This record gives sequence, C-alpha cells and structure tokens, in this order.
Amino acid sequence: MDAYIQEVLDLIEYANGDAYSTWGRKRAEAGHPEPFHLKYIGVGNEDLITDIFEERFTMIFEAVKKKYPEITVIGTVGPWFEGTDYTEGWQIANKLKVPMVDEHYYQSPGWFIHNQDFYDQYDRSKSKVYLGEYAAHLPGRPSNIETALAEALYLTALERNGDVVHMASYAPLLAKEGHTQWSPDLIYFNNTTVKPTVNYYVQQLFGQHAGETYFPSTVILSDSSDKVKKRIGVSIVCDKQTKNLIVKLVNLLPIVAHSAVDLTTFIKMEHQAIKTVLKGDPKDSQAKPIMTTVKVNPMFDIDLPPYSFTVLRIENTK
Repeated sequence: MDAYIQEVLDLIEYANGDAYSTWGRKRAEAGHPEPFHLKYIGVGNEDLITDIFEERFTMIFEAVKKKYPEITVIGTVGPWFEGTDYTEGWQIANKLKVPMVDEHYYQSPGWFIHNQDFYDQYDRSKSKVYLGEYAAHLPGRPSNIETALAEALYLTALERNGDVVHMASYAPLLAKEGHTQWSPDLIYFNNTTVKPTVNYYVQQLFGQHAGETYFPSTVILSDSSDKVKKRIGVSIVCDKQTKNLIVKLVNLLPIVAHSAVDLTTFIKMEHQAIKTVLKGDPKDSQAKPIMTTVKVNPMFDIDLPPYSFTVLRIENTK
C-alpha cells in the first residue's frame, strides 16, 4: 500500500506540481509546462465495501489529505442508491468526514419522475454528492424523448439541491457505432460522423445554462393530482457572470401545459430572451433543440408543448 499511495501522490504532483518538482518537471517535459489545476480525485468505483476496502481507503484518504489538503477526495458508495454498499459507504464517509461521495444509479424514467425529492432530505452537514453515473433506462435501452425528459425533470431537482449535489454526469459518454459494450451512450460516432443523442441535448442545455444562484419557485396547476405535478419541472437560476436569468421548464405530459410565469421579483420591464425548445413524440430519437428570440415581460404566459423541455435565457436582468 505504501507504493500504491505514493503513486496517487505522484499523480497529483504530475497534475499540479510546478516545473521544478520531480513529477511537475516530467509533465513540463511532456509538453505541458502549466499545471492542470486538478481539484478532485476519486478513490474507488462501485466497490464492494468491506473491512479491507475501508482500511485501504482510509490509508489513501489520510495521505492525500495530509499532503494535499486542497484536493477534494471523492469516496464511493457502491453502484446503487440503496443497499449494503450504499449504507456502508456512507458510514465510512461520515466517520472520516470525506468531503464528497460518488453516487451511481441507472433507473427507469418512472423512478426519476417519482424520486425528484431524493436529495431534499439529505443532511446538509455531511458529505456532498457527485452523481457520477446516472441515466434513465427503458427496455431495449433506447435514447429518446421519454428518457431524456425524465432526466431533465430530475436535473431540475438536482439544481434545487445544488447545495448537496455539487456535480453530476450522465454515463456512459462516448461510443463508437458497432463497437459498444453498453447502451445507451450519450454520444455515438463512427469514422466520419459524430451523432449526439436526444439525451445529449438535455445535458448540453443544462450545461450551457447553468447558474450560481438558485431561486425557489412555486408551480400552481389546474390539476393538482400527483401524477400531473410530478411531470412538470421548473428551475430558475441566475448566471452570475452574465447576469442572465435562466428559466427551465419541463413538460412530460401528453398535452400542452398553459403556464403563467411571474418574474416580477427579478425583472421590472420587458427583456429580450433566447428561447430554446426540445420536444417530440416520446419515442422520438432524432429530436433537436430549436432556438428563437422572444420578448418577455415581468409577467407572461407561455405554452409548454407536450413532451418538451423549454429554456428561457433572459438577458440584461442586472
């Protein structure tokens, strides 16, 4: 373990050490004189959480924390959102005060719809979460509007819980057509063409329209039944750098959702906005987002198409 732990420490020095350090010099000689500014390092991946794992994880964790306290070590809590490995992984994280853990789960669209409150009750004083692997899976594993919008709904809930869930990444990411061992993947490619999936466009829209500040919102529906409420998702965030206000609206219903939006707390006059809509039949695997320019007032009505994800980026809200 001493030799293995040294490898981990050398890896960090290779990434972040100056050009006069042993491994920083090797990085510079390899053509990258500037440090990579590594911030995170994951220890473990869907491991069986045993006494031996705990012993060895603790040795690595303590060594990294001692030499590189600025590095966030990410622990592991198994391959599911429940079960023995999940429970015992969290027990280790709590005992050692691991700053972040890596959660994984692949579930049906229905699970994502009905578990949007998954992180609402997390203890805010404990380890933060990197949702390192997740995706909505249907029988046959298609990438389509149904799975993409289930993920979009869930991502609005992750933004609401951004104080706990610091990062999230769909998995797997890349696959060459005809040479895959897992499905679905986010982006397919062959020797000449890159083929993003519908699910990719959801990830792209959330990535391009992230914010630093989340604003709580209220959704009032004419039909207040649980099955309707859970299929409408809303997230309002502010991009600190551009001062843009970003409104994300998900409609996973088979009918148009007529919405009245009240933004009088944030804007006092008409503003220009970029409106991006991803929509289609639930089985549609070829849908792409369409972008238009619109004007929005502090209070306005908007129709959310059936099976759609709408992003409004409102400019000059400072």
